[in-house]
Amino acid sequence: MVEAHPALTLVLAMTIGVIAQVLSRHLRLPGIVVLLVTGVGLGPDGLGWIDPDALGDGLLLIVQLAVAVVLFEGGLNLEISRLRREQAPIRRLVTLGAVVTMLGAAASLLLLFPVSLSHALLFGSLVIVTGPTVIGPLIQDLRLRPRVATVLEAEGVLIDPIGAIVAVLMLEIALAPGAGSVATEAVELFLRLVFGLVAGGVGGLAIAWLLRVRGLVPEGLENVLVLSCVLLLFQSCEEVVSESGILAVAIAGVVVGNLRSRVDRDLREFKDQISVLLIGMLFVLLAADVRLEEVRQLGWRGFAVVGTLVFVIRPLGVWLCTRGSELSFAERGFVAWLAPRGIVAAALASMAAAALEAAGLPGGDELRAMVFLTIATTVLLAGVTAAPVGALLGVRLPGREVVAILGAQGLGLALARELRDAEWPVVFLDSNPHNCRLAEEAGFSVVFGNALKDRTMQRARFDGVGTAVGLTANQVLNSVFVTRARERFGVAECYAAIEQPDLGLAPELVANEEVRMLFDGPHEVERWDVRARHEALEVESWRFVGHVEPGSERDSLRSDSDLFVPLCVLRAGRLHLMHRDFELKPDDRVSMAIHVAEREQAYEALRSRGFEEWAAGDPS
Repeated sequence: MVEAHPALTLVLAMTIGVIAQVLSRHLRLPGIVVLLVTGVGLGPDGLGWIDPDALGDGLLLIVQLAVAVVLFEGGLNLEISRLRREQAPIRRLVTLGAVVTMLGAAASLLLLFPVSLSHALLFGSLVIVTGPTVIGPLIQDLRLRPRVATVLEAEGVLIDPIGAIVAVLMLEIALAPGAGSVATEAVELFLRLVFGLVAGGVGGLAIAWLLRVRGLVPEGLENVLVLSCVLLLFQSCEEVVSESGILAVAIAGVVVGNLRSRVDRDLREFKDQISVLLIGMLFVLLAADVRLEEVRQLGWRGFAVVGTLVFVIRPLGVWLCTRGSELSFAERGFVAWLAPRGIVAAALASMAAAALEAAGLPGGDELRAMVFLTIATTVLLAGVTAAPVGALLGVRLPGREVVAILGAQGLGLALARELRDAEWPVVFLDSNPHNCRLAEEAGFSVVFGNALKDRTMQRARFDGVGTAVGLTANQVLNSVFVTRARERFGVAECYAAIEQPDLGLAPELVANEEVRMLFDGPHEVERWDVRARHEALEVESWRFVGHVEPGSERDSLRSDSDLFVPLCVLRAGRLHLMHRDFELKPDDRVSMAIHVAEREQAYEALRSRGFEEWAAGDPS
């Protein structure tokens, strides 16, 4: 047994937390499951390697600061454009849903355990939160339909600060019960919410401004500056209005994440890595701090409370919050089923238990044990059953149908519109904020960042991508992008825009049939991007009416002056991306990008190659 030394305890928790998450990836298990088992196994009830008591009062400070960083990182990934599409159910879930959960959980605890009303309400407030650190990886693995994924992700991030504030208020009522304290706490709740929102908004704008002004922060120092600003924002808010810091950092994360900056990609990757480190450390420490005997003493009544929470209270809350929304019955059912608790619930439970013990009040250890039983049960239930339940309810994408396009401009947007009209889901990847905004305004899903990074591809949910398209003016970037999509994520269909077929990786990839040359052959992508910016690009439908003999002058669609580009082909009701080896057949309907300024020349060239204009009333 290792001697309980503060520094050694902290370093062991960090290292083991990361190793446990590496192991969970290999085992394809939710990370929190491995972390909980590891924390208990290495804690005082196991091998005794990790003793959180060695940290003393420092444990609470570590938990608070780590949770602040985790919530800021969660806010970074919340895209306002996605929230707007499902804003009604999300807003209700984090307000009305939170009330239903708290009151329902409190009532079930009162019925089964001899506890006071204040302690029951405290438990109810602690289990309001649904852990984004658990839901996020699950959603990635499950490949859920975008609408369901958006609701679950947004609820997980937004409910954490709200649940944390309510839990702190309930804790203060439990510490100082009385009729007068309820009214006082109601006023303080309002003040904390307002102060946290305002401080978070102002702090987020300040951080975003620091990142957007070129040259203000030296290159390489942006990430550490943001991290220090987040911690300063959290602690400053805590000093001015207690328990407002959690909401402030979450709101700041949302603001910074939606105000794109030149270092946005690096910032997100840095915060992802920090979060992995902190989440692993926290779960190991907090799980080690729970005594198995306390959990065993809960008996069947503890599982009955958790069962009521999962099978009665959560479905009731979701039903009330999603009435009148566009979510289908099956989608509402899955949202009701998937509500695992995570790191914030664990941290708040440990903080509450410590506060009750310091005040000389009983029930803190039992409360913490009950929350950890809830966390362990809901996480295991979600990890084991989410996939079959999602398949049963039909909320998982039936196959790898998504088309991922690198380059949200010009021909990329034109192609995406044709795919969307054929009901193909499309996601763009781009590192240009302006391009991302244009694609979002056009109604497409967009992932901002370096498309060659695994993390960016994971955010784009490449496990659900069946077709990857490299469509930038850089043919090397296009080739590397689709190659990585195939090698690392098993994407079957790979297309790349290639301007110079004899240079770079393109010849070998095309020769080995690993990548198809997009469109009918080489085209100058940058020229078409310029045309699109000047509104000189239009997409029209043309019908191929005759066979073209191979080797004839009509064999190639491509015009020497780049008058048009064939984007995709509709054949027998099925859409195909156009590529150099695609053999056209009579009655194929081809979507052509036309250069408006040379429309007549384009028409003449197309007719000479066996095409005629397609009329809207014609069968296809």
